[in-house]
Amino acid sequence: MAKVLYIKASPRTGRSHSLAVAEAFLEAYRELNPKDQIVALDLFAEDLPPFDGLLINAKYNIMHDRPHSPEESAAWRVVEDYIHQFKGADKYVLAAPMWNFGIPYRLKQYIDIIVQPAYTFGYTPGEGYQGLVTGKPIFIAGARGGSYPPGTPAAAFDLQIPYLQVILGFIGFTDFRLVLIEPTLEAGPETAYTRRQEAMAKARGMAKEF
Repeated sequence: MAKVLYIKASPRTGRSHSLAVAEAFLEAYRELNPKDQIVALDLFAEDLPPFDGLLINAKYNIMHDRPHSPEESAAWRVVEDYIHQFKGADKYVLAAPMWNFGIPYRLKQYIDIIVQPAYTFGYTPGEGYQGLVTGKPIFIAGARGGSYPPGTPAAAFDLQIPYLQVILGFIGFTDFRLVLIEPTLEAGPETAYTRRQEAMAKARGMAKEF
């Protein structure tokens, strides 16, 4: 039995294109894999810890085996809990809209929590950086108001998908399954609806090989 971590990075619930496509994917996946466990993590409902001075101090004091306070230990345990939940999954589904050409701030906050040395990546002088989350697929449903085709001037503004591929690749991911829903705004509601339906159909098909 596999465990799938479903990371929801949109607060728009029923109006979200990325959530609709991710959930179409998961619906098809459940039908094919009824014994697998799907754990939903709603980043806008979670009380994610701010990576502030307390956590920064906790991180470096604990990792360098320096004296640390009970408050620092407690703060770092919360970070470890999120990391263990993340690493405990066998497969991942991420619903992520584009915000200001990048990703929602809650998703960036979550990434800053889980991307930690010795937990999700390592380093040796001889081999450099190495990802520690390996051999696991991730399905990404990415919604964008505009279109950013590769090789066009607009592509330079896409800081959403390239960033996700770089940071997830840094911690070990190589198996990316991607469906884009675009444009959801610039061509009007009818085009948005059509693109959404097309993306949902594509996602259902991709669930067969996940």
